[in-house]
Amino acid sequence: MSEVILRTQQLTKKYKKDIALDHVSMTVRKGEIYGLIGQNGAGKSTLIRLVTGLAFPTSGTIELFGHNEKKAYTDALKRIGAMIEHPAIYPNMSAVENLEVHRLQKGIPGKECISETLEIVGLSKTGKKKAKNFSLGMKQRLGIAIALLSDPEFLILDEPTNGLDPMGIVEIRELIKTLNREKGITVLISSHILSELSQLATKFGIIHKGKLLEQITAEQLNEKCRQYLKIKVDDPSLGATVIETSLQTTDFEVMNDGVIKLYRYLDDVRTVSKTLTDNGLTIEHLSEEGDDLETYFAKVIGGAFDE
Repeated sequence: MSEVILRTQQLTKKYKKDIALDHVSMTVRKGEIYGLIGQNGAGKSTLIRLVTGLAFPTSGTIELFGHNEKKAYTDALKRIGAMIEHPAIYPNMSAVENLEVHRLQKGIPGKECISETLEIVGLSKTGKKKAKNFSLGMKQRLGIAIALLSDPEFLILDEPTNGLDPMGIVEIRELIKTLNREKGITVLISSHILSELSQLATKFGIIHKGKLLEQITAEQLNEKCRQYLKIKVDDPSLGATVIETSLQTTDFEVMNDGVIKLYRYLDDVRTVSKTLTDNGLTIEHLSEEGDDLETYFAKVIGGAFDE
């Protein structure tokens, strides 16, 4: 079992009568890219603010690197880097100057970390160019650089691709993958853009109206969304035998209601239909089924998913 980086138990945050976070229990393990997905206002930013110590829970517990007592938790916070909402950038300073200010604020010894971090995020050649003249994508990368300055083990990013054009989104995605794969950084990333997280996360947490509805790995999600031919014949047992012997595949399931899910021959429905009928079976239903990721998430939250 891999090391638990973050664990929350029954975490709740109330603002007067409004419940922003409702008894959330989640687990992020070492090496994961955990995608926290939910519509705007679902509670993603509230959860991140609680984890990073920028807000305090009404009830429930947060455990970071195995610690939840106050002093040990405060020390554990030094092992994370975070970019929450808009990056803390000084517009009239260069990338180097921005990182130097943050280095001093964080008490990080030595200046070599600045050039190393700018190299990682692809901003090493910006020279004296002021941050106010950076593209939005460059500003986001500078924000990530600030979060990386202390060489964190755990990186938390709140909507890092917000407002970016397609190329900017790809650049941030590849940067996060590189940080996870090559530097071994565990990542918690929030977004309301499912199509983006689906190409990045290894595990998902689905949050809606303050409640964590589901935690699911990328493999489990892909399996649930797998495309198949839905087949209903008058004799399911014979149908299964014909598929295995004549179509020579065992990649199918027979459900309790007799429906056969065939995960092969999606591009050759005619062969499936002919084989079944040639073996004396009556086809009552034959169609291609299976959810895409957006449809699956919409089902979980009980409505249309807003991208």
